[in-house]
Amino acid sequence: MLTDKTAIRVQYFFYFGAMGVFLPYFNLYCLNIGLTGFQIGSLSAVRSMVLIVCALLWSLLADHRGTRRPIYILCSFFSAGLWALFLFTTDFYPMLVITIAYGIFYAPLISFLEAFAMDALSNTKNRYGQTRAWGSVAFILVVMSLGKIIERHAIGTVIGVVLVLSIIQALASLTMPTGNVRQKAQGTDGKQFFSAPMVVFLICAFLMLVSHGAYYGFFSIHLAQMGYGGGFIGICWALASLAEIVLMMGSNRLFSRFSFQQVLAMSFVVAVLRWAMVYAAHSATMILVSQLLHAITYGAFHMAGILYMDRLAPPAAKTLGQALNNAVTYGLGLTVGFFASGALFEAVGSRPLFLFSAASALAGGIVFSGFHYLGSSQKTEIDRF
Repeated sequence: MLTDKTAIRVQYFFYFGAMGVFLPYFNLYCLNIGLTGFQIGSLSAVRSMVLIVCALLWSLLADHRGTRRPIYILCSFFSAGLWALFLFTTDFYPMLVITIAYGIFYAPLISFLEAFAMDALSNTKNRYGQTRAWGSVAFILVVMSLGKIIERHAIGTVIGVVLVLSIIQALASLTMPTGNVRQKAQGTDGKQFFSAPMVVFLICAFLMLVSHGAYYGFFSIHLAQMGYGGGFIGICWALASLAEIVLMMGSNRLFSRFSFQQVLAMSFVVAVLRWAMVYAAHSATMILVSQLLHAITYGAFHMAGILYMDRLAPPAAKTLGQALNNAVTYGLGLTVGFFASGALFEAVGSRPLFLFSAASALAGGIVFSGFHYLGSSQKTEIDRF
């Protein structure tokens, strides 16, 4: 019988293992089968919009009924089954319908998993990165292996590999812990979800993920158009995850030394630098160096965001809090980022997309830092959280 922490680590491993196929290669697969940049951006954006709505609905149901585990298992199996439908079509509109159906059930998985992790870690939440790093290890293993497979065979293998990993993750979901029994969510003071720190954090996190739209949607395509093959593309994604793992393994030291707000503020600064480097990069070396900054722009930002939301969310609605965080960031933020990047890609190509990314991160950083470090009354309110 697996311990609670081990079961959660296994889930992170297979969830992000499948992500290690999807993020670097699915849009490249879509380009290969003849979809336009706008269609690729639209698929990504529609998927993100479905995540926004359905993650929140599933989370409200889970907190209200205390049924997080059954819903997680149900959605794991249904999403794996719906992904299999991609094996039978390469036409845009059928793929759009599948994307919507798949997204309905895929939507709550990561926010539920983060809530499970917060429960299991209890008083050791600063060590969250050491648990989350299992997902990054899987990401590296998969992205490196698949890059070589694609070069030897075909990009179409990505659909089958995601399916296999999703099925394994679904089967493993049966070992998930029951988790803490929450009081009903309707007993929560909803005003806590509209506190100034919560609203500012969500707005700025939204802008950070808007800035990642070009990266997650078009980075692989950008590299391919620069003449790089699947092997180098895989190395780039793997290097980013390796940097992320190193930072995550030291999460306890990071958050013992710096506050969540300080880590988030620094993440915005580094994001501006990273996207400017990708825009300016003409050599493999500069591209690889920029990928090392993923440790901050994703690793540090993600950890601080999850822990900060866990602090801000009411005790009776921790699942909803994580779902709201994911919906606003990986849902709404990436939706806007994908749509904007898809439209810009058609008009100006891939390189200028990263200037837009830098501008988005800069805007988020200015708002976040201005709120947290200017004005004594604001500081007083923040300190209460």
